[in-house]
Amino acid sequence: MTDVRTPDAASIPVAQRRETARTHHGDTFLDPYEWLRQKDDPQVIAHLEAENAYTEARTAHLASLRETIFSEIKGRTQETDLSVPSRQGDWWYYGRTVAGKQYGIQCRAPLGSPDDWTPPELTPEVAVPGEQVLLDANIEAEGQEFFSLGSFEVSKDGGMLLYGVDVEGDERYTLKVRDLATGQNLPDEIPNTSAGASFSPDGRFVVYLTVDEAWRPDTVWLHELGTPVADDVQLFHEPDERYWVGAGFTRSDRYLVIGVGSSITSEEWLVDAADLRAAPRVVWPRVEGVEYDSDHAVVDGEDVLYILHNRDALDFELVRVAASDPTSSPTVVVAHEPGRRLLGLSTFRDFGVLAYRRDSLARLGLFDYTTSAVDELTFDEPLYAAGLGGNPEWAPPVLRLGYTSFVTPSTVYDYVVATGEKLLRKRQPVLGGYDPADYDQARVWATAHDGVRVPISLVWKRSFGTPGENERPLHLYGYGSYEHSIDPGFSVARLSELDRGVVFAVAHVRGGGEMGRQWYEDGKTMRKRNTFTDFLDCAEHLIAGGYTSASRMVAEGGSAGGLLMGAIANMRPELFAGILADVPFVDALTSILDPSLPLTVIEWDEWGDPLRSPAVYAYMKSYTPYENVRADAAYPPILAVTSLNDTRVLYVEPAKWVAALREAGADALLKCEMVAGHGGVSGRYNAWRERAYELAWLLDVLGLAEAA
Repeated sequence: MTDVRTPDAASIPVAQRRETARTHHGDTFLDPYEWLRQKDDPQVIAHLEAENAYTEARTAHLASLRETIFSEIKGRTQETDLSVPSRQGDWWYYGRTVAGKQYGIQCRAPLGSPDDWTPPELTPEVAVPGEQVLLDANIEAEGQEFFSLGSFEVSKDGGMLLYGVDVEGDERYTLKVRDLATGQNLPDEIPNTSAGASFSPDGRFVVYLTVDEAWRPDTVWLHELGTPVADDVQLFHEPDERYWVGAGFTRSDRYLVIGVGSSITSEEWLVDAADLRAAPRVVWPRVEGVEYDSDHAVVDGEDVLYILHNRDALDFELVRVAASDPTSSPTVVVAHEPGRRLLGLSTFRDFGVLAYRRDSLARLGLFDYTTSAVDELTFDEPLYAAGLGGNPEWAPPVLRLGYTSFVTPSTVYDYVVATGEKLLRKRQPVLGGYDPADYDQARVWATAHDGVRVPISLVWKRSFGTPGENERPLHLYGYGSYEHSIDPGFSVARLSELDRGVVFAVAHVRGGGEMGRQWYEDGKTMRKRNTFTDFLDCAEHLIAGGYTSASRMVAEGGSAGGLLMGAIANMRPELFAGILADVPFVDALTSILDPSLPLTVIEWDEWGDPLRSPAVYAYMKSYTPYENVRADAAYPPILAVTSLNDTRVLYVEPAKWVAALREAGADALLKCEMVAGHGGVSGRYNAWRERAYELAWLLDVLGLAEAA
């Protein structure tokens, strides 16, 4: 077997050095690999193809293991399956998967009666009486290497289907409308839209968004079915490049809500759903640094808005205002409580559901409109993730909930509002004799360099012993940006490493949202280094505690978590046996300096503005991975995975990074999907093969490939 650490020097792709000068604030950086940004240059494509060929040759000895892991994932998955039906109008809506088919099939079946709130128990491969196939994505994807849906909605009367299709991976969708009575598409077809289109409640109109040159959703449009797209009405346009725009109807169907937001400031506008051509009216005028979102309810016969906001409330508070006069004096209904991060209120006719985070776990509480009391829903496991599922109806007697943990497969409950009973509707089947009792999960705490306690989640297979009692191979995952939390969740693919003795761990580092808003604030802009040092402190804690050793630990992160991977590789390469970086944001300073690139301007609130601030420029330059590759470092093996059509983190970032690492003597591999986007390949079998590829590499680095 070829050793993954001994490359054939003759076959290593070497990118030409063509220095490009970048000068800001008196500092000039000579970038030798910026030319790789020219996506249409045949030499760039040839270089990427050479990288792919080299990576394939270097990992060819893992082909059998990759196939074994793919077979394990496939063998544990009930390939022909159905989702739990969700009620909307006169129909139950659900999805089917069929063995051998890459994509899902969206279906519906009629209700048994208007009072029917118990979803039918469906059986794979058995037809449902009255079943209607709405969209078979396998048919839609025929002839395409990539396929993704960006919108999928049925009109309130059940007569029309709206869906958006991307066949490149660049998140640009062509909207289509299908008459469900005939199965034929209407002439109404709208290209180059963003995700998230919707029908108006009466089904006459489609509300959709388009993007600017930086691919920022900036304009809301109104299309009347049966009319030329050229006649569509512009409802709203946001000229400020720092703000993204979104739009959708309230569950009550009373308003169209147009949301405008950066990462630190938001604003909402309302349009009466009965008069969509009317001028939008603002809820609260934007104030720099103030975030809010609203939802409509009817309380004691009055139209009200519940507004969740952070004005003088770091972890947010909930207030109520009259919908007719949102700027009137608000009534506080759930006061700010430090350490309890309010996330959102979903309103229904008779109650609301408040989502919040406390003690690093996401929680749900039933909200009483009359008393403003919050009745928290409880679950048995110490680590879990719970949230609202699809609940399109305005006045349901039951709530659809989703639940999972590191050891409990994805579970669907219906929560009976009147009694508090949780009715188990489905638990994801895991074939092959999976028993949750064979696995365990725990939370431990590391102490950061400044004394802050950082949570670490662990999951392992019991038969290999309890972590900490004996040293084990360990897979440490991290993210730490955008207040995004890595919550406990089950993974079929992860079983392939747990069953080989690997402990999977998540370092819940600052920059994420696990411990409240301050946790996020302390890991962004001029405190971004806390994200990196927290991860390293977690790694050191796991080594000191006897959980693992540096020679038996692999780190992984993706996107902004890929920035984390690049930073820790430069800072403490000796702490890890290998580093896996998915679509990694490793050339951060170059990207954030260029306002013409997708996402850059809105990202200044997250990272700072190095274009105008010398201090931000210097700070980002001190950590951005590509510019800090060290010639004196003994890097562990590194695998970077990217996609040519990724519009969020451009392929050029990992391509440049790998070239620089290799020049510094590192054993770095680049795998570039030539037809895919930020989420990687499309299709479930393709996705399973992609994860099998990564896990095989990881196991090889940990010395477990031969035993596997």
